[in-house]
Amino acid sequence: MIDPGRGTVTWRDEGPIDLNRPRGLSGWLRVIRRGLPAILMLLIGVVLILPLRLVERLFHGPRRPWTGPYVQIICRLVLFFIGLRWRREGRPMRGPGAVVANHSSWLDIFVLNAALPIFFVSKSEVAGWPGVNILTRVTDTHFVVRDARLARQQAEEFAARVRVGHRLLFFPEGTSSDGRRVLPFKPTLFQGFLDPALPVDLAIQPVTAAYHAPRGEDARFYGWWADMELTPHLLHVLSVPRQGSVTVALHDPIPVSGETRKSLSAKAEEAVRSALT
Repeated sequence: MIDPGRGTVTWRDEGPIDLNRPRGLSGWLRVIRRGLPAILMLLIGVVLILPLRLVERLFHGPRRPWTGPYVQIICRLVLFFIGLRWRREGRPMRGPGAVVANHSSWLDIFVLNAALPIFFVSKSEVAGWPGVNILTRVTDTHFVVRDARLARQQAEEFAARVRVGHRLLFFPEGTSSDGRRVLPFKPTLFQGFLDPALPVDLAIQPVTAAYHAPRGEDARFYGWWADMELTPHLLHVLSVPRQGSVTVALHDPIPVSGETRKSLSAKAEEAVRSALT
């Protein structure tokens, strides 16, 4: 990847995908048929998770043994209503740890949650996005602020959640891609996994989400990147005559002990990249 500021071309300059959908009455009917039940499922999920969390807290304190699988079920139903087929390869890790994955689309929220019980780690700006902020709050998303002065505090918060069994998911690329590639991982993120307050047997599980476009569509069909607006891309996905699929590959966990942030980043990136075809 080369800096476009120097007059050269990067993958971002290949040209945007066509988002001129829905097309005709049939396109809008598909949007309604897929989008309406998916939205209703999310609303029901939000309403029911609140009392579930209260009861769960009484029995399990800060742990989340019930809401994780509950969110999994909701996300699987949303994907069913959308029509996006998915399958999982590999098994979720056991023991304390975190998950790192490639980032291609807003669909990652549902796809990765459907594959395994996780809690997303997101930049603090997302907490203010209308609609999305409700989902992130009820699913206990872990927000981080890009401020070196808060690094120690945020590392302690991360360690506290890992110790109670939360499986946090990070996107080391730092942004989303077009779905056809894995962007270079940022080693700085992996420094948090080396904190001495974390369990000594901590491990990192790399995960690859590989999207397969519907037949006849651009290979980047599900990618949501750069300056794409959410609503046009959402309509674009929901109105296609037949959906594609996504494969979620769970790779072997990488023990953190004895590693550096650079070696962890390199090993995780290699594993994630290996399953993206």
